[in-house]
Amino acid sequence: MSTHRFLVPVLRSTTAATLAAGGFVHAQLYIGGYRFVHVIGSLFLLQAGASLALAVLLLIGTPPLLLRTAAAGVALGALGGFAASRTVGVFGFAEHGLQPAPQAVLSLIAETGTLLLLAIWQVTVTGQPRAARPPVRTPKRP
Repeated sequence: MSTHRFLVPVLRSTTAATLAAGGFVHAQLYIGGYRFVHVIGSLFLLQAGASLALAVLLLIGTPPLLLRTAAAGVALGALGGFAASRTVGVFGFAEHGLQPAPQAVLSLIAETGTLLLLAIWQVTVTGQPRAARPPVRTPKRP
């Protein structure tokens, strides 16, 4: 068995796991009280749903580049929201430090892990040689 045939399923399942973990943390925070925060509650629910849906889609099979890009976008969005909520605030909402604990740290680990795994996956996929196809020839006219 080649390394590529082994590595892609491992990357697919671990990426799905980190996405699902980030989604679970956001769903837990939504249920735990963020649902009452104007706009932010809806964003937490959206992030949780998108993360869990992408995790399922990743597990179904080897995804195209678009699906991996969507997963990276969700992870980057969560990290961007985290950073913004601790600096300038988001829709009037602000947090401080690594609160709420331990969810803030778990979310950071999950989202960063997702991005790292997706980067490794992309380098692995694009680094593999593809089967050569014969050149396309134009038909000759009689």
